[in-house]
Amino acid sequence: MRRCWFFEVLAVVGCACLVGNVVGYPTEDLVENLPGQPHVGFKQFAGYVDIDVKTGKSLFYYFVEADHDPQNTALTLWLNGGPGCSSIGGGAFTELGPFYPRGDGRGLRINSRSWNKASNLLFIESPAGVGWSYSNTTSDYNTGDASTANDLVVFFLKWYEKFPSYKSRELFLTGESYAGHYIPQLADALLNFNANSTDFKFNIKGVAIGNPLLKLGSFRQSRYEYYWSHGLISDELGLTIKKECNFDDDVSGSINNVSTSCENAMSEASDSVGQYINDYDIILDVCYPAIAEQELRLHKSITKLSIGVDVCMSRERSFYFNLPEVQKALHANRTNLPYKWTTCSDVLNYSETDISINIIPILKRIVQNHIKVWIFSGDQDSVVPLTGTRTLIRELAQELNFNITVPYGAWFHGGQVGGWAIEYGNILTFATVRGASHMVPYAQPSRALHLFSDFVLGRRLPNATLPSID
Repeated sequence: MRRCWFFEVLAVVGCACLVGNVVGYPTEDLVENLPGQPHVGFKQFAGYVDIDVKTGKSLFYYFVEADHDPQNTALTLWLNGGPGCSSIGGGAFTELGPFYPRGDGRGLRINSRSWNKASNLLFIESPAGVGWSYSNTTSDYNTGDASTANDLVVFFLKWYEKFPSYKSRELFLTGESYAGHYIPQLADALLNFNANSTDFKFNIKGVAIGNPLLKLGSFRQSRYEYYWSHGLISDELGLTIKKECNFDDDVSGSINNVSTSCENAMSEASDSVGQYINDYDIILDVCYPAIAEQELRLHKSITKLSIGVDVCMSRERSFYFNLPEVQKALHANRTNLPYKWTTCSDVLNYSETDISINIIPILKRIVQNHIKVWIFSGDQDSVVPLTGTRTLIRELAQELNFNITVPYGAWFHGGQVGGWAIEYGNILTFATVRGASHMVPYAQPSRALHLFSDFVLGRRLPNATLPSID
């Protein structure tokens, strides 16, 4: 079955994808300057890669060169989750890209902790139906994990035609949240391609995923344990969930595979927490829509920071991306889609059953192919808490018969604790990021850049308090 899929890919992309191209980069995709953008010294590119000409399926990408020596620097893919949320709106312009939206939504400001200080960065709006990615065939919006991974393989092969100098570069696959499904399954598909190819092979060096959904039952149990342990729900409600919800027996992981009493208790807990805080970051203040809308109308910035983070950034970003001049500069929305750009898709019909796929066996295959895997968790996230993720990684290490090569302990950044980490078998790492949310680079940009830099440069996180180099 896997060999058949390999030949289908070749049929779609043709043999040309395996032949080098003398063109250094596609001039038609070069982004000259984004509206309200500060001056920078690196190049940006954006545009479309046609996945299936017959059905009119195309994926939109944004590519940022490293700000230093891009010709000799690795390539890193970043995917956000959802499923169905934009990696360009999330990762590129809210978390780890070179720019953040300005408070008035009409310009950009520099992200001094952008990950392009350590790598070339590629962001893709995937699958079709997300952001500016689209298909002319409505049925393409009925999709799931397998087709998403297969489309991304085709994307890479065709993207390398645009950027042939990157075909031999080290490739790192990164993301967060539901990218806990996207990234491992993409890595597995790329490894399958490599196993069947007698010519070009993807140079995959590492996988890193933040606050990932890996196993639905485990993550659901740890969420309510996190609520209780952080004082977000009462003892009584915590005990009710513990008594009525047998997550261990939830083999299918189905959202509906719970008793009525368990479902009612979980709903009460989620409602109670969600009314008062951002459950993706329990220490972050929330954005009041009235203040954000006032700011966008008045063309000026109003202070709305929480622990140094702009809590209304998502509204500013959505406003900016729907400006016609911004879409023109990005070569986006070439078909004049009948809907606005949104952070998460309103047209996608994603497979609900795929959400319950257990990703741990796929991670096991990736590690067995000698590809390093880093799983990191912001410790203020109650949606996909570190407790469940840490347990899954420990169990995976035990299944692989890995010894602990770096004992669990603090790692440091700038003379302060950046988080805690443990390494198994010199290849599998679990790390927390102190004070970070579900979106680690958004809440802790400096610590996140440190973690990412060590990941791509093949270094261990420092376990001494010596000041780090920003």
